[in-house]
Amino acid sequence: MTDTPGRSEAARAVAEHTRHVADFPAPGVVFADLTPVFADGAALAAVIDGLADAGRGSDGAVTVDLVAGLDARGFLLGSGVALALGVGTLAVRKAGKLPPPVLHEEYELEYGTAALEIPAEGIALQGKRILIVDDVLATGGTVSGAVALLRRGGAIVERVSVVLELEALGGRARLGQLPGGPIAVSTISVG
Repeated sequence: MTDTPGRSEAARAVAEHTRHVADFPAPGVVFADLTPVFADGAALAAVIDGLADAGRGSDGAVTVDLVAGLDARGFLLGSGVALALGVGTLAVRKAGKLPPPVLHEEYELEYGTAALEIPAEGIALQGKRILIVDDVLATGGTVSGAVALLRRGGAIVERVSVVLELEALGGRARLGQLPGGPIAVSTISVG
């Protein structure tokens, strides 16, 4: 995505407020804690605006019908992005958090498997253009699972917007090879 003034402001806010913690959660890993970014009102507003850019066309018109926020920080961000775009939001939950009936999707992570769910009733997904929003793109496992889940529900998913992409972990490449078509990645900051 082309850099815009809003995205540049968001990148500055992320760089200024992110807390880096060495050797967490394991030796040799530097954890990028985005909590201070979200706790600063101006930084959070800049990040929401930067993420929302992915849901607009080059003419500024909104190109999505719904924003899907991934459990859990994606809920916070997705709600803000949905408000900025004037559309609704859908919480994509970890398995076991919603009452049945649900649509359920298991997916592979670098250290095992996990599952995501959305309600199977009450939300019409068929033909809806959905923007997925999350805080971090690492290996792409969770986003891949969310894409499969939403597409199985009949949604059109073509883009994810994240605050931070951990480039070395290859998530973008994984999302470029998904069944049903690649997912474009819009990111505010690369680490």
